[in-house]
Amino acid sequence: MSYFQYIGKTVDLEISGKVKRTGLLIDCGLDILVIYDGKHFLYIPYFHIQQLKLNKSNDYEIQNPSGSPIDNQQDPISYRKILNNAKRFLLEIYVTGKQPIYGYLTNILSNYLVFYSPVYKTMFIPINHLKWLIPKDPAITPYLLIKQQPAANPSHLTLARTFREQLEKLEGSIVIFDLGEDPHRVGKLEKIQNNVVELVLAEGDKVYLHLQHLKTVHLP
Repeated sequence: MSYFQYIGKTVDLEISGKVKRTGLLIDCGLDILVIYDGKHFLYIPYFHIQQLKLNKSNDYEIQNPSGSPIDNQQDPISYRKILNNAKRFLLEIYVTGKQPIYGYLTNILSNYLVFYSPVYKTMFIPINHLKWLIPKDPAITPYLLIKQQPAANPSHLTLARTFREQLEKLEGSIVIFDLGEDPHRVGKLEKIQNNVVELVLAEGDKVYLHLQHLKTVHLP
């Protein structure tokens, strides 16, 4: 099955988390596709596409844009190429919860990303949990802050090769998993063993989280 047959047509997508998006299919490659919803370009990894179908309603009249903001010098596009080219943009990304995250992609490691957000500061995000990214207008600065290069906001932590190794560097620290929407994902990272994270909560209770289900981590 190939998505190429729908290029130039309006499609309905269901993405992991029961999220639905509609847009004009602009491009697709080895492991990622691009849709245009009339305002934004969404770059969506195949991994998170639960369903794609042709939109047959007359409710959407989306004009074909002249190009996409993340230039692709090599064909076909791929997730890694898009990530590398996205570093120069302010991005809106969606990983988990009810709200997107705004900021800058600063590093791409073996299996995770380093993302700088004015709200959450330095975040570590497994690549497989990024559901989509949207490049924003270069003239926009998040929250009307003074525009800074991402490099002006470095983390004091050295970067490890893998997400697990990065978490091991945080052992003994207070951490916030998955944006802190669940109070059982905020606490002291005690240790990691057999892909299970031991987290000590505020009152001393312990919870155990499987490494593969952790979508973001940042320090308070």
